[in-house]
Amino acid sequence: MRVHFHGAAGEVTGSMHLVEAAGKRVLLDCGMIQGGRQAEARNADPFPFEPAQLDALVLSHAHIDHIGRVPLLVKRGFRGPIHIQDAGADLMPVMLLDSASLAESDARRANRNLADGEPLVQPLYTREDVEATMRQVQPLRYDTRREILPGVEIALRDAGHILGSSIVELWADGRKLVFSGDLGPKGTPILRDPQPVAEADLVLMESTYGDRNHRERSSTVHELGEILELAWRERGKVLIPAFAVGRSQELLYWFARYWDEWGLARWRIFLDSPMAARVVDVYDRHEGLFDAQAREVWQGRPHPFRLPNLHITESTEESMMINRIENGAIVIAGSGMANGGRIQHHLRHGIDRDSTHVVFVGYQSEGTLGRRLVDGAKWVRIHGRDYRVNARIHTVGGLSAHTDQRGLMEWYGHFEAHPPLVLVHGEDRAREALAGEIGQRDGIEVMLARPGMRLPV
Repeated sequence: MRVHFHGAAGEVTGSMHLVEAAGKRVLLDCGMIQGGRQAEARNADPFPFEPAQLDALVLSHAHIDHIGRVPLLVKRGFRGPIHIQDAGADLMPVMLLDSASLAESDARRANRNLADGEPLVQPLYTREDVEATMRQVQPLRYDTRREILPGVEIALRDAGHILGSSIVELWADGRKLVFSGDLGPKGTPILRDPQPVAEADLVLMESTYGDRNHRERSSTVHELGEILELAWRERGKVLIPAFAVGRSQELLYWFARYWDEWGLARWRIFLDSPMAARVVDVYDRHEGLFDAQAREVWQGRPHPFRLPNLHITESTEESMMINRIENGAIVIAGSGMANGGRIQHHLRHGIDRDSTHVVFVGYQSEGTLGRRLVDGAKWVRIHGRDYRVNARIHTVGGLSAHTDQRGLMEWYGHFEAHPPLVLVHGEDRAREALAGEIGQRDGIEVMLARPGMRLPV
């Protein structure tokens, strides 16, 4: 067995690792690279392998940085089975159709400004490509070991990151590889805790927050309530960039749980996302994956997805109407890193107002608009125009869907015999800090994946 590292090897997005074993080629994840314009241009580059020669694709979960290039892989010749957990399989078309729609819109916009004779800009993939991709998907349940190819077996365990997120165990050639996918923190609302794994010959582990520990979630939730109270007193408006899957649902969970304490009945709450209603439907179909506390909240009143003042806006016209509201509104919109999507339109209308409160509740990759705002930028460019940042910027880090350094070390600590560890899905600063902490214990071999690196298992 051999692993080739091609994506999320020194950065957080673009997850992609190729496993060669039992004479077969299995790809783990095929994610989109996210960040600035230059980084995202790499998504159209040729794959570092021949897609038609892959035998299977295994996806850890349905976030775009893990599945976003799958339709391109199929478009370029991959014809094998695509394995993902049941709930992830339901989320995939929601995420990918939205991604395709954005790509098509960007191409149309670019083609309007072409000079005579210039070739037309083509989208990375289309909605038809997504439909073709979904015909190759074979959903799997958690905790079921299955032979996906002759001599290759896998099992998926709950990673506690988003609905349907998985830790991948892969057996072949008498060896066992474990890929963490993205690991959620213990005690994350709605989701169950990441499952421990005891045995492996090699572990690939994410390291997004390998250099820090999160605040206690209770303190973070209290801070969120304080921000909302401050914004109300200042007759302000709250903008929350949030991914359509995971963070948006958690925010609504907290709104339902603290409905009375935070006085949320006085606000107008908008989940401004074309895919929001479809994601809500997926969550409703998979309540069996929720933790016990979430099931209690779902059975209570108000229901997180049916708050009496919640407006799920799908059309562009509905979204534009929100910008006419100057105060008393909470707007949750994608993208979570503010590098695209409807949140950019809301920021464009409110970033220069000191009554606007922008609340970041997740990781912000280098090169994104969200990262620039978190880092204190005084001016930002949105849709080709510069805006002064007068809005209040809040970073509420304790709501991350990724576990922290302490959680990563605890999860790896369940492995017997301390197998070699490769850190992926993290910037170097985070990976180096985590490698130093883990490497000090019992002489554990810790490696940092680099693009093009090959490693025997």
